[in-house]
Amino acid sequence: MQKVFLASSTLGSEANISDEAQDLGMHLFNGYLLKISLTLALASAAVVVHATEYFVGSKADYKKISSNLVAGDKVILKNGVWTDFEILLTGQGQADNPIQLTAETKGQVILSGQSNLRLAGQHLIVSGLVFKNGFTPSSAVIEFRKNSDELAFHSRVTEVVIDNYNNPDKQESDYWVALYGQHNRLDHSHFVGKRNKGVTIAVRLNSEKSQQNHHQIDHNYFGYRPTFGSNGAETLRIGTSHYSLTDSYTLVENNYFEHTNGEVEIISVKSGKNILRGNLFYEARGTLTLRHGNGNIVEQNIFLGNGVEHTGGIRVINKDQVIRNNYLEGLTGYRFGSGFTVMNGVPDSPINRYHQVENALISNNSFINVRHIHLAAGSDAERTAVPINSVMKNNLIFNNDHQQPFSLFDDVSGIELSANITNVRVPEALAYGVQQQDVALERGKNGLMYPESDALNAGAKRNLNVLSKTDTGVSWYPKSPAVVAFDSGTIHNVGKGSDTLLAAISKAESGDILELANGQYDIPKLVKIDKTLTIKAAHQGQTRLSFERSTLFELQDGGSLKLEGLSISGKHSPDSAGNTVVRTQKWGMVENYRFIMLNSQVENLDINHSFDFFATGKGAFADEITLIGNTFENVTGDILRLNTELEDLGIYNAEYVTLKGNTFSNVDGAVVKLYRGGTDESTFGPHLLMTDNRLNQVGHGKRNKHQSSLYLHGVQVAYILQNTFVRSASIVIEHTVGEPITVIKGNRFDSTQAPTVTELRVEGPHTAVVEDNKTVNTERR
Repeated sequence: MQKVFLASSTLGSEANISDEAQDLGMHLFNGYLLKISLTLALASAAVVVHATEYFVGSKADYKKISSNLVAGDKVILKNGVWTDFEILLTGQGQADNPIQLTAETKGQVILSGQSNLRLAGQHLIVSGLVFKNGFTPSSAVIEFRKNSDELAFHSRVTEVVIDNYNNPDKQESDYWVALYGQHNRLDHSHFVGKRNKGVTIAVRLNSEKSQQNHHQIDHNYFGYRPTFGSNGAETLRIGTSHYSLTDSYTLVENNYFEHTNGEVEIISVKSGKNILRGNLFYEARGTLTLRHGNGNIVEQNIFLGNGVEHTGGIRVINKDQVIRNNYLEGLTGYRFGSGFTVMNGVPDSPINRYHQVENALISNNSFINVRHIHLAAGSDAERTAVPINSVMKNNLIFNNDHQQPFSLFDDVSGIELSANITNVRVPEALAYGVQQQDVALERGKNGLMYPESDALNAGAKRNLNVLSKTDTGVSWYPKSPAVVAFDSGTIHNVGKGSDTLLAAISKAESGDILELANGQYDIPKLVKIDKTLTIKAAHQGQTRLSFERSTLFELQDGGSLKLEGLSISGKHSPDSAGNTVVRTQKWGMVENYRFIMLNSQVENLDINHSFDFFATGKGAFADEITLIGNTFENVTGDILRLNTELEDLGIYNAEYVTLKGNTFSNVDGAVVKLYRGGTDESTFGPHLLMTDNRLNQVGHGKRNKHQSSLYLHGVQVAYILQNTFVRSASIVIEHTVGEPITVIKGNRFDSTQAPTVTELRVEGPHTAVVEDNKTVNTERR
């Protein structure tokens, strides 16, 4: 093989190459000169050179050689950071002589800024690259095509990393990998931290040359994908509804899905004749969903929820689906995200709705401590086509708590049950095909639970392979925890004075704790939080904060904040409307955040009207907002204003909102305004838990539009328990889509109107549980 070293004078500025790497390059260069001279001598003797190895040091040098690559050529990119590098690899390789593009050292070629990769041709292989610190300028980071006419065939992307490579506009959609063409492979790669809209990996079937594609997606590590807060955040999608009656023949095998929480569909299959086999889902919120398309096989997959909320398994829709020999344990999800779901369909369904389940085979699956198995799910005025001609046999259903998991939403006689074994009592409609008996389980050598008796043939096979995380992705890039925990770093004692505090915040590392001395801190600047940080009083209530800007703390990308034991006053804030104590960036936030406040006192948020404690910017999304043991007094705005997404597109601002043991007095606005509009059903939240709080004179301000102490619109899960409302406005709840869970129980309403619950999209009485509340009228307002 001929070797060519391409050295450009702009190499250092373009690629940030180290001195050591440049010395190595010169050493290689001298060696290559000798080899090139020998090659030229051989060429003069009429010896034909069929392949070349190019050592490339700049974008300009890559452009010189990229259009002339032939079978057997190998391009090596020099170690370093390559900024704004749009790579196009084209050519006609051969099965035993491919065209290759790789890194000098795997993991040390970093594509940053607005970089991407496109492949088009035959038998191309790309390996060893890392995409981070930027985002794609096109529709995908990696595309198996040059354009709509020139696609990739028999090509491979392997040992590639894409790490938090996100468009800063969260609602701007792109793929990380888009597979086109046929017979391509994506394997042993690492994908973590996709935060903007769009599927992580998409198999595209939008032309005949990309259908019946026989792609292979295997041994990849799919790491943390945070909750997106709306539709459009699948980790893997095969096809789209428009081409869903087309077969794809894609094999998805031996991939590891860890904390892939984007939305209710982790994998969305929207085509036919695919095989999904041997994958492991670890504490992943959502399901493997056979959303469209027929004749798919789902087998030998393992779902380990470990009791994490909304962890799901498999959802079945359409014809001729085979679900066999899968293992599901510790799953808590329900409805469309349950451990196992068989859907109702729409009669004569349009291609983009729900086709009837027909001829499904569900056999030899183990459901161990799976909280919910839903049959004929989604039954409503539209989805009336019940499952037909289907079989559910030889499955094992076992729950330690002996709570039966089945929910039947319609006629399930079209699912024939036989030889299923369980240790719980099942609904009468299923009892003929589910035998209840005492079953003792034990851990097998593979770590999974099996009956102690070999005579029981129900459930997954005993030789099921449990995929190891270390066998997926790459060995040279860490699979680090995605979220830095509060209080996981160093404790720093911070002396008196605002300058001291601001300096400590600037120097702190993510996870650190700043412990403030007793005394007054008057903060003259907006404090921007871009790391996980705890700010607490050394002695509860003895550290006092005030602020001179319109906001004290602003959460930015990468920022999460915990406050503890502080006394915060708004008395020195500007005399203008719309101040806040804490806010997110007003726009452009792509990373989720967390906010916690404990045992603190907030007062004097009344220098002008609409002074909120916490206000979200548009597009910002909280994994968690928690208030415990705090007091709030004299507030002219809202405590938590989480209602900026008013376009009714299924987008919302916070997943979990928790209020426990707080006291709210003289608040003109609401304690919480939480809004999720639209008809989309692909998300889990929002969730609200409000318990043991006291509200006194809350919600009567003239600018409080709904005249409510608590306003919830489209909230999916709300528990309002054992709170006391005194001379406060009513609770106002508006149900929209899904099957929202609302429980209002054990509260005391003193000189306060009873809650109102309205069903906005479903006729009939509301579905909330409102009971054991006490209404009294001790005094007139």
